[in-house]
Amino acid sequence: MLNLESDEVRNNWQEIPLGEIMTLQRGFDLPRNKRVEGPYPVIASNGRVGQHVEAKVGGPGVVIGRSGSLGGGQYIKDDFWPLNTTLWVKDFKGNDRHFCYYLLKSLDLEHFNAGSGVPTLNRNHIHPLPVLCPPLAEQRAIAHILGTLDDKIELNRRMNQTLEEMARALFKSWFVDFDPVRAKMDGRWRRGQSLPGMTAELYDLFPHAMVNSELGEIPEGWEVKDLGDIIELVYGKALKADDRRDGTISVYGSNGQVGWHDEKLVSGPGIVVGRKGNPGIVTWVYGDFFPIDTTFYVLPKSREQKLLFLFFALAEQDLPSIAADSAVPGLNRNQAYMNRVLVPAIAPIDSYDEYAKTLFAQRNLLQEEFRALAALRDTLLPKLIFGELRVGEYV
Repeated sequence: MLNLESDEVRNNWQEIPLGEIMTLQRGFDLPRNKRVEGPYPVIASNGRVGQHVEAKVGGPGVVIGRSGSLGGGQYIKDDFWPLNTTLWVKDFKGNDRHFCYYLLKSLDLEHFNAGSGVPTLNRNHIHPLPVLCPPLAEQRAIAHILGTLDDKIELNRRMNQTLEEMARALFKSWFVDFDPVRAKMDGRWRRGQSLPGMTAELYDLFPHAMVNSELGEIPEGWEVKDLGDIIELVYGKALKADDRRDGTISVYGSNGQVGWHDEKLVSGPGIVVGRKGNPGIVTWVYGDFFPIDTTFYVLPKSREQKLLFLFFALAEQDLPSIAADSAVPGLNRNQAYMNRVLVPAIAPIDSYDEYAKTLFAQRNLLQEEFRALAALRDTLLPKLIFGELRVGEYV
C-alpha cells in the first residue's frame, strides 16, 4: 500500500552525501583485441558490448556511464567486467543494491560533465552530491515495487522477442530453406499428411520441385526480381527533437524509436529502414509513425507483397553490407534496389502473412502493456526515491 506523507519525509530519512551511501569506482581497460569470448558480460557506458573469459566484479552490481554516455544505471545480475568508460559501485555500505541502482537512475548527472570534447563524469564530483537516504527496510520496499515493474517489463520484452523469433523461424523454413518443397521431393510429406509447421491444408501451396536460378536452387514457379521491382524506399522527413510535440505517435530513427510526436507521417503498421547512422537496420512498426530523415520507410509496389513477408525478406538482404561498401556512409536506395530477391507465389505468402499477423497482434498487445508499465515506473521512480510518495508498512 502506498501513502502520501511528504511532510514527514525527513522524520526517518537522512540527507547525506551520495558517497556515504555507496562508493563508485572507475572501470577497467579491456581493448577489443584482448577480449576472449567467455561467460562474463563486458559492460560499457551504454550497455553490454560483449563477453569475456574473466570478470573483474562479482555480481550483482550496479554501473553508470562515466565517459560518452553519462549517468543512467545498469543492474548487472552476474559477475561482470565494467569497462573504463563506466563507474561501478565498489561498496554499497550496507544499503540495498537495487535501491542504489534506482537512486543512481533518478539522478541527473549530465551537468557534472568534467570533459571537454567527450562528456566525462568524475566520481569525486558526484560523491559529495546530497541525496535522501531512507531506512534499509524502506529501501527494500521501494526497490521491490520498482523491481516488480521492471521484471514485468523484461518478461514482456522476452515474450515479444520469442514471438518474433517464431515468425522468423517459419519464414526461414518456407522461404529460405524451402523445407515444404524439399519434404515433398523427399517423400516425407504427402497429401493429407501434416508435418511440424506444415499442416495438411498447406500441401498444395508449395511446388514439388526445385529449379536453378541466379540465387541457386529455388522452388519451381517462384521468381527472382530486383528489390526495386517490389518495394519503394521512401525518404523520411526531418523532425528535430525540439520540434516534437507530446503525443502518441512514435518517432523512428535509423536504429529504432527515438521519441514521440502528435502527428503521423505514415499510417501503420509499417517498416523503417535505416538510411544514415545505422544504415540498413530494418525495424517493424506496429502503429502510425513518423520516420525522420535518417530513415526510409517501405511502400510495397503491389498488394501481393505483404508487409510482414517483406519485413523478414528485407532482414535477409543484409542491407548494412551495401551501406558499408558505399563511398558515402549511408544506405543508397538505388544500390539497394539492384539487390536480387526471391519472390514466391502469392498463395504461400498469403498463408504466411495470416500466421505472422496472429503472432504480431500478440506482440502489439504486449508492447502496449510494456509502454503503460514503463510510464508507471518512470512516474513512480522519482516520487519514491525522493520521498514524495511513501511506502506504507514498508510492504
